[in-house]
Amino acid sequence: MRKRVVIAAMSVLSAALLASSAFAAEEIKIGALFPLTGPAAVSGQNCINSVLAAADFINEANPEINAPLAAGEGLLGGKYVIKIVQADHQGKPDVAKSEAERLYNQEGVFAIIGCYNSAATKPASAVAERAKKIFLCGCSSSAELTERGYKYFFRHAPTDAIESVEFVDYIEYLNKEQNAGIKTLGLIYENTEFGKHAAAEAQKAAKKINLEIVADVPFNNGATNLNSEVQKLKAANPDAVFGAALGGDYSLWVRTMKQLNWLPKIAINYCTGYQNPAVQKELGDDGNFFMGGMGFSPELAKKFMPEAIKVQDKYYTPRSNQPFDSDSIQEAVMLMVLAQAIEKAGGPDTEKVLQVLRTEEFPSIMSLSGSVKFGEDGQNVKALSVITQLESQKYNTVFPLKYKDSEPTFPMTPWDKR
Repeated sequence: MRKRVVIAAMSVLSAALLASSAFAAEEIKIGALFPLTGPAAVSGQNCINSVLAAADFINEANPEINAPLAAGEGLLGGKYVIKIVQADHQGKPDVAKSEAERLYNQEGVFAIIGCYNSAATKPASAVAERAKKIFLCGCSSSAELTERGYKYFFRHAPTDAIESVEFVDYIEYLNKEQNAGIKTLGLIYENTEFGKHAAAEAQKAAKKINLEIVADVPFNNGATNLNSEVQKLKAANPDAVFGAALGGDYSLWVRTMKQLNWLPKIAINYCTGYQNPAVQKELGDDGNFFMGGMGFSPELAKKFMPEAIKVQDKYYTPRSNQPFDSDSIQEAVMLMVLAQAIEKAGGPDTEKVLQVLRTEEFPSIMSLSGSVKFGEDGQNVKALSVITQLESQKYNTVFPLKYKDSEPTFPMTPWDKR
């Protein structure tokens, strides 16, 4: 009798295990390639946390959030779940290339999301194109990335060209409406793919409104001293400065201007650096009155992106101890868009998913525009950016007028009068 009971129990257990195996979800591996060490490590970690948060959102049920894929667990009725494979390119283009090759060839990832630094995104996405694999870029902003005729590359963020036009539009508005008298411009930028292309687009945009460039100052990213570079700006004394500096370079630039007791009337930074909450916490009140382009801030989201706040509070902040920033959230968007494309394609078939990405428009609760649609070049044609000004750790939106919630402090309050 005891033997029969044991055999029966084992049969039930075996049947349960077989049933469990039959319904176990398949993993879709996605590479997340960011600078986890090096000068931009803080931003890279934010991006990784954002992608991990998006994966958790996709893999779990979230009926309280009004978003695609929120109701169920995983994709296609739970048949698939997302698994993130992390990789560190250290901010180095050659490492980004080799890590992309490893992720595709050894880890077997279906797609890669990355790379924050445009200089790293360029070679990594070239690997994807040769391998005919999908590469999704959240926030790298070099305009050249979507000018290569690539078939497998997609980007969410506004380009440096788009932001440059917005910056000069704002200056033109200030000159007209507030008699700002901004006639000269200085450029300071890291000597990389990102920085050089941002400077080139700034020059094109400035020419359209006859804004004279009186200082053109490149620097090596990861610099430990920017005294000579800021001295050049101070000597030229431009009315406005456009900066293309990331993370620690951005905070070093700001601190050096304070040491040299100089400020322009207005300083606007391209996308990254300025909008990183950790950098701003480090700068404290020294970061006040600087401006930058961004597609997300907690203040902006409360009014225009309320569902994004729910994802942030449930999945991102517990990982990172801070809110989303404009860079990190765009990496999450790309994973959510990819997941929607896999769902619509009926599974992780590269060519079928590629076709969906190239032809469909995707609802996006974490994009300011509310949706994502890629053009033939892979650029998100719905990309939006606003100009915000920081004051007491709060991002006040000052332009465009549709999103404006605060009057700017203009000109910037001098260091010795704060």
